[in-house]
Amino acid sequence: MKHKPAFNNRLSGFTLLELLVVMVIIGLLAGYVGPKYFAQLGKSETKAAKAQVESLAKALDTYRLDIGHYPTTEQGLAALTSSPGGEVKWHGPYLAKSVPNDPWGRSYLYKYPGEHGDYDVWTLGNDGQAGGVEADTDVGNW
Repeated sequence: MKHKPAFNNRLSGFTLLELLVVMVIIGLLAGYVGPKYFAQLGKSETKAAKAQVESLAKALDTYRLDIGHYPTTEQGLAALTSSPGGEVKWHGPYLAKSVPNDPWGRSYLYKYPGEHGDYDVWTLGNDGQAGGVEADTDVGNW
């Protein structure tokens, strides 16, 4: 009885067509999953900005309880970490660390008196422009 070889003479491996089909499938998956992943990343940055704005608002309220008024626009959020000149009732610092930048690396904006309340603390979102949606939306204390 003749023994059959385990492999025939044809080389085994993937054909070019099979590789192209796999690459197309991977491309389609990446095109579907990629945007959803980056949308989630934008949402987490927006949530972080909301939490930071709330923390700054609490510190500003504590400042007002001690001093009797909120910091001026000129004094800004720096008044939460170092005593502004002429404020003898200042018992800070009102933040454990320095004033953080927003999740996109820019300084938070502050205005007193505010347009939306006693004061406004906000960031312009990912695009750095007023307005916007999703990751580009403004995040403020109003």
